[in-house]
Amino acid sequence: MADQPMPHIDQMLCFAVYAAGHAFTRFYKPRLDALDLTYPQYLVFLVLWERDDITVKALGDKLFLDSGTITPLIKRLEARGLVQRRRDEDDERQVRIRLTSEGRALEAKALAIPLAVVEGTGLSLEGAEALRRELLALRARLDGVEER
Repeated sequence: MADQPMPHIDQMLCFAVYAAGHAFTRFYKPRLDALDLTYPQYLVFLVLWERDDITVKALGDKLFLDSGTITPLIKRLEARGLVQRRRDEDDERQVRIRLTSEGRALEAKALAIPLAVVEGTGLSLEGAEALRRELLALRARLDGVEER
């Protein structure tokens, strides 16, 4: 490989994934602006709409975010009245996050977003699911973890 020339940026898989990530961000922006949410805040809500009343640690683990990133994000959502933070009754070292009724109500407003994303990709539902599985497997291989 030492005698091979350096690939051009347009030939790099990592750049294609990076550029696609930016395209997703641009695609989501107007849809999330309508909900007054950033993309990381939207991800928090996706987790909480699926499983409310979880610890900050569990939320961070699910989103691959550390507490230094997730805590300020949660505090901003709490200041807006969309979530509540409270100490875990069984382990006071843990902070639990719970949706408020306003936070729960956002779910109905966000329902159209996943469908718009699939439509925006031009993929069928099956094609989008296959691509998602490939990306998860790629992440697992790069992390050195076997996909379950």
